[in-house]
Amino acid sequence: MKTFEYVILSFPMTRKSSLADMQASLNAKGAEGWEVVSISSSEFANVGHTVFLKRETTAAGVTA
Repeated sequence: MKTFEYVILSFPMTRKSSLADMQASLNAKGAEGWEVVSISSSEFANVGHTVFLKRETTAAGVTA
């Protein structure tokens, strides 16, 4: 049976470069085997984005 681990990242949209920072961070996580499964965005009060990622693990808990 496949097992997964998850991580949640928050990206406040407070600077003009925030989207570039978000892209760089997600590319780094992708290189570690993480996959984005969902993004929640809110323009209200300039909250930004919450990103949910997962990656498969082995039975011993080591990343596949």
